[in-house]
Amino acid sequence: MVEVVSGTIPAPVLSEAQIAALNEQYLPLGFEERIRKLYTEFAPEKILVTSSFAATSAYFLHIVSRIRPTQTIHFIDTGYHFPETTEYRAYLTELFGLTVAAVRAEDWQHQFTVDDKTYERDPDYCCAINKVEPLEAIKPNFHVWVSSLMRWQTDHRAGLPVFEARRGVVKFNPMIDVTREERDAYIKEHDLPFHPLVARGYSSIGCTHCTVPGDGRSGRWLGKPKTECGLHL
Repeated sequence: MVEVVSGTIPAPVLSEAQIAALNEQYLPLGFEERIRKLYTEFAPEKILVTSSFAATSAYFLHIVSRIRPTQTIHFIDTGYHFPETTEYRAYLTELFGLTVAAVRAEDWQHQFTVDDKTYERDPDYCCAINKVEPLEAIKPNFHVWVSSLMRWQTDHRAGLPVFEARRGVVKFNPMIDVTREERDAYIKEHDLPFHPLVARGYSSIGCTHCTVPGDGRSGRWLGKPKTECGLHL
């Protein structure tokens, strides 16, 4: 067991040996078991959970909300989300009784990307302003960051472990080895709603100006080598 003292800021950095020990303990467990175990080994108030409320976020959020109903879900509001994403977030919030906190860039920073059309000339910089930097600003308040990444989604994610040290915080990827088939079976079993745009051919859903219909992540940043927004790099 790794004990983290609540209230310590900045977040403690675990050693490579401690990260390796966590991976050894958690790897044999299923997704839901990993989540349950996390809340017994780390201070719950120091656990950061983020969700994009994208294609199949209901799977991840359904399990988290059942295990810890009081867990705040942090949503990175880029200012460029599809109206359907906003509607889906509201629907899941009510359906699961979620507490959702929006994380966003300062107004002037976001407006700069609007006026500059940064998403066209430099999408990495746009993501940095509207996604990465706002999340980095709140990370020191937490010890563990829980993501919903899965290995089959991108080449980068294919190499990720369950636990990793990521820019000053312990990153927890409990879904990393969940297959597409396992995810879809759970969604079907529990009759969970897909994002409305899934029915229109969107498999991965981000900002309006950087997302088109496509299988997997092929509809993200079309025509550019970019496959990640930068949050998980």
